[in-house]
Amino acid sequence: MNLPRFLPGVPVDHVLVRLAKAGGKEIESGKFSSPESSAALAGNCFGWFVARPEKLPPLPGLAEAGTPELVDIEFCARFPWSGGRHPWLDAVVQTPTSLIGVESKRFEPFRDVKTVNLSAAYDRPVWGDNMRAFERMRDRLRAGAEAFVHLDAAQLVKHAFGLVTEGRRRGRRPVLFYLYAEPEARNDRPIPKDDILRHRDEISRFGAAVTGDEVLFQSVSYRNWIGSWHKSGDEVAAHGAAILGEFAP
Repeated sequence: MNLPRFLPGVPVDHVLVRLAKAGGKEIESGKFSSPESSAALAGNCFGWFVARPEKLPPLPGLAEAGTPELVDIEFCARFPWSGGRHPWLDAVVQTPTSLIGVESKRFEPFRDVKTVNLSAAYDRPVWGDNMRAFERMRDRLRAGAEAFVHLDAAQLVKHAFGLVTEGRRRGRRPVLFYLYAEPEARNDRPIPKDDILRHRDEISRFGAAVTGDEVLFQSVSYRNWIGSWHKSGDEVAAHGAAILGEFAP
């Protein structure tokens, strides 16, 4: 099996088991070993903290969340029904007060064509009175009143619906955290600066549209977040440097 190099301290067997359980066929399809693999970036980044969750550096905007008691990769935030597909996030961070679902992006914002596929199941009256902004985003995406070139807004809406349900089950405030890379090039071709800036603008526009709902939306780039890791000690800073060196996010 052709796998990418795992960074020191990452529990390889655990990561592989979690990827297999997620059902995304990241290993079997060879996607995980691709030079563009987003799963490899997230798995290495958060996998290191699985055995040491308390060392995870604070995520921006969540200073009040408290010290992480759980960090893991490939997290299923289940809807309040049994059948059908339920959303999988790249990582989860649980603190005494918050359930943080992490959606990680690498090359996807600058590669994939974004589509809106929100079935009638998402119209069920199960999300509660404080999810109106996400419901409006759902409806505007369907109608074409909102459109995004780089941001997969429909996926984020689905994640928010899963997180609000899972957060209530666990008695914690649900947070949807968008963690993104800003690679300089793809296939040896520079990624236009305008695309980078447009992606940032779309993140801000989405965040403003869903502000005030039960699910808190936050975001940061990998580089900006990892740039703060020196405050968490030499061991954590070294892991951050290894991520930057291996994946250039």
